[in-house]
Amino acid sequence: MARLFPGALTTLAIDVLRRARVLPATAESTARALVYADVRGLSSHGVSRLPMYCAQLGNGRVDPAAQPVIVADRGATVLIDGADGLAFPACDLVTATLAARARQFGSAVAGIRRSHHFGAGAAHLAALGEAGMVALAFSNSPAAMPAWGGRRALFGTNPVAAVFARRNGAPLVIDLALSQIARGKIAIAARDGKPIPQGWATTADGTPTTDARAALDGMMLPFGGAKGAMLALVVELLAAALTGANFGYEAGSFLTEHGERSRIGHLFWAIDPGALAGDDAYLSRVEALIEMMLMDDDVRLPGSRREQLAQAAQTDGVEIPDALIAQLERLVRAGS
Repeated sequence: MARLFPGALTTLAIDVLRRARVLPATAESTARALVYADVRGLSSHGVSRLPMYCAQLGNGRVDPAAQPVIVADRGATVLIDGADGLAFPACDLVTATLAARARQFGSAVAGIRRSHHFGAGAAHLAALGEAGMVALAFSNSPAAMPAWGGRRALFGTNPVAAVFARRNGAPLVIDLALSQIARGKIAIAARDGKPIPQGWATTADGTPTTDARAALDGMMLPFGGAKGAMLALVVELLAAALTGANFGYEAGSFLTEHGERSRIGHLFWAIDPGALAGDDAYLSRVEALIEMMLMDDDVRLPGSRREQLAQAAQTDGVEIPDALIAQLERLVRAGS
């Protein structure tokens, strides 16, 4: 393992993406979001994604020249077309739009269609939390889980993220996929030739497996059984039906070089606490709940460990597998 400081890792990611012919703003936006994940220990959503991004940019599954655009605007509700590009510029447009709209209207919703993998959902909500907002993000993804009782993959792992501003302290951050584990972690295990724990996934015929490669060709299992599957359905409808995006079973895989374009959807909702109970009441209630939670010694606030890792990365760097660094450096040389 090598250690790279966040700035160096970001520069490497930008170089890789620029060699893949994406627009400068897209390269910077994407690199920033991937490194956000890596420094927080979320390597499944970090620069390990770059080789597949580049492959899909090279074969037309993702458009390197795409620029997101607002296609519907009704004040508190905005729809953005991701134009079959990488998701991150469209998500940046959401962040730039939602805070002002939520201040004006009390809350605001933004949807994105014709999009791609959006990485760690919390990355897109961080600025909203710092602006004093409550915000939620939903994304569907290529089919990986069956409907409860079903035998075919229909829903994605469909991540949900939330951020809650605090009076004195970093916002509370919650970010999770609705499968037992993020699919990207299985992809990393397959890449490294490692097994996965029993209960994460099945083979294509529904047989439980610890073989990561067989799991990628099979199905993920929802957390919480039927309840997790129902939540995945909720996210599918919010992120795809409301935006006009592809459902998971219509979307091309994030994890294979060839296939159809993904064209999935995301939905973001920002709420100004001042429009409801008021900022002071909201912030006081949040702190009251946190105080009660922390009365038990073993309770850890959501997102706190990730932020500790991010702070440590500034002085200690981030561990990146040597093989991955070599692969990224080859991509830079190949595009020169």
